[in-house]
Amino acid sequence: MPTAPPASQPGAPRSLVVKTTSGADRPEACNQALTVSAAAVAAGADVSLWLTGEAAWLALPGRAGELDLEHATPAADLLEVVLEGGRVTVCTQCALRRGITADDVLPGVRVAGAATFVEEALLPGAQALVY
Repeated sequence: MPTAPPASQPGAPRSLVVKTTSGADRPEACNQALTVSAAAVAAGADVSLWLTGEAAWLALPGRAGELDLEHATPAADLLEVVLEGGRVTVCTQCALRRGITADDVLPGVRVAGAATFVEEALLPGAQALVY
């Protein structure tokens, strides 16, 4: 997984932490989180996407492809962009409640908890968004 220098270093990319609690239950909010994350990767930002609540299901193979939203880039394509250029994390508690283990998720997806989210969100220069 790519790691970027701390945002406080000169020339370091800005850090964007995006958290989505929405999945198939709120496809527009979920797709927006994925779209913003992918756009930030394309812009060169250090991106960390957190899949929490119903969004945790997107970490499983094939599940992002099931999220269909008219006039939107497919969720699977957006998630692939973030996996290639950023970090994707599934909330530990959200995964446990859904019976998802680290062995179940897509390659490159990690399972981590609130302490890691807070650490990323509090980095100097970091911007956090929640959908």
